[in-house]
Amino acid sequence: MEEITDALDRAAPEHFTQALPKSAQAQMRALVKAAKGDKKAVAAALGVDPNTVRRYLTGQRKHPRSALRQALARELQRVWQPGIRRKARKQAASTGGITVEVRAYFGYTAPTGTTDEPRLRPLTVHLPPAYAERLFAAQDQGASDQQMREIMAEGFQEIYFKDGGRAAGLKVEFTGIQAIDVSY
Repeated sequence: MEEITDALDRAAPEHFTQALPKSAQAQMRALVKAAKGDKKAVAAALGVDPNTVRRYLTGQRKHPRSALRQALARELQRVWQPGIRRKARKQAASTGGITVEVRAYFGYTAPTGTTDEPRLRPLTVHLPPAYAERLFAAQDQGASDQQMREIMAEGFQEIYFKDGGRAAGLKVEFTGIQAIDVSY
């Protein structure tokens, strides 16, 4: 599961200036347009037959089943208003940063005499623009969720756990995500 990538994708709709299309036909049309007319790519992304895409485009089918309805919404949110999405990400990466709300296990590598057992912690941390830029760049390059976790763990380590140099030598491990939400 790509938890961090999904969290970054879920944050984008708060910046959209237009509502997503409501009807299945309009949603399918928007996906095909975003795919530059490649109906087979849309069908593969949705997990359906290319003829199903054609039927929705022509209006032969109007009411998708639950799984297709969810796939349509998910894929449409990923491609809707790419210019607005780029602008919001650019602002977060240059001036705004991102806020991460997470419930996960954090473990440490620290000097002798301290506990290093991972503990479940609910945290809300504002990461500066440099970390937002690294996360977005990694996502654009198709980085794995583990690589995204390492970037985020480094951000938590510097901003929250070390608090600007308080605990030199501390290394934070970020595992067992139970819930994560991002806003920028």
